[in-house]
Amino acid sequence: MTQAAVIGVGNEYRRDDGIGPALIAALEDRWLPGAKLIVSDGEPARLIDDWSGVHLAIVVDAVLCEPSTPGEIHRTDVALHHELFAGNGEPVAEEAHAHSAGSHSLGIPDALRLAAALDRLPQRLVVYAVEAADVSFGTDLSPVVAAALPRLVHAVLTDLMSVQIGRTVS
Repeated sequence: MTQAAVIGVGNEYRRDDGIGPALIAALEDRWLPGAKLIVSDGEPARLIDDWSGVHLAIVVDAVLCEPSTPGEIHRTDVALHHELFAGNGEPVAEEAHAHSAGSHSLGIPDALRLAAALDRLPQRLVVYAVEAADVSFGTDLSPVVAAALPRLVHAVLTDLMSVQIGRTVS
């Protein structure tokens, strides 16, 4: 079993929407045994394939919020037990935020519902949502989101360190 999957969701040609791929690029030079690094477009079936069979899945994506604080990082540890899914099929988050408007029409909530139905949830899921300032065409992150990248790398590495061979440390 792969211990962890870090999934950077986004489009590197839409400025801040490229924060997920930028994170993966920042992690590629690190020695991360037991972790696979994946760039994803966020399509639910691909997300399920990417996190299936892993101990810890970390998904990073840009979000658009109102009101907005570009560069702010929101971390949510999503409860994944089938009995914890609400009656409406939505996962129950241990640390929920009102900032759930992503830049993709389908994504993590749809993938979670489908993965639960198919019994293909990861053992643990952590979602990092980074507030975007600019999702127009272009390849550079906005200065404020680029400045958040080192904090995001540190946070993701901290979560990865919580995974030990064969088990997750609480």
